[in-house]
Amino acid sequence: MVQPVNPNRRLIIPALGGLYASAYEGAETLLRVIAGGFLVIHGFPKIMNPFGAAGMVESIGFYPPTFWALMLALGEFGGGLLLMIGLLTRPAAAVTTFILLVTVYFHWILQAQGFSGAEKSLLWAAITLFFVIRGGNRHSVDAKIGREF
Repeated sequence: MVQPVNPNRRLIIPALGGLYASAYEGAETLLRVIAGGFLVIHGFPKIMNPFGAAGMVESIGFYPPTFWALMLALGEFGGGLLLMIGLLTRPAAAVTTFILLVTVYFHWILQAQGFSGAEKSLLWAAITLFFVIRGGNRHSVDAKIGREF
C-alpha cells in the first residue's frame, strides 16, 4: 500500500510531496532486500560450516550447542533469504530479530563491549523488527501469493 501524502504536513518544498509518496514503497522494498541480502552474506560462512559456531553458542548458554549452531546458520542465511525475497516476511524477520538481540546481549553483556560493541546489532535488530511489524509490501512474494502472517 502506498502511503498517502499527509495533507496536514507542511513541506518546505511542497513539490517534493509527490516524490516522497511515490518513493515510499520502493525505499521500503530496497531496505528489505538489502537487510536480507546482508544477512545472507553474513550467514553464508555459517551455512558452509553449520556447526562451526557451536563453541560460541555454548558460551552464551544455548544447549545443545550443535543444534543451536545449526539454527543460527539457518536463521541468518535462510531468514535473510526469505526476508530478501519477501516470503514469510514476518516470521523470517522475527527469527533474525531474535538472533540479532542475542548478539546484542553477547557483545554488550558477555563481551563487556557496551553500546559500541552492540551498536550494529541494535541497528539491524531495529530494521528487522520493522519488518516483523510491517511485513512485506506489494513487491514481496507474500503479496504475489496473496497470503502473509
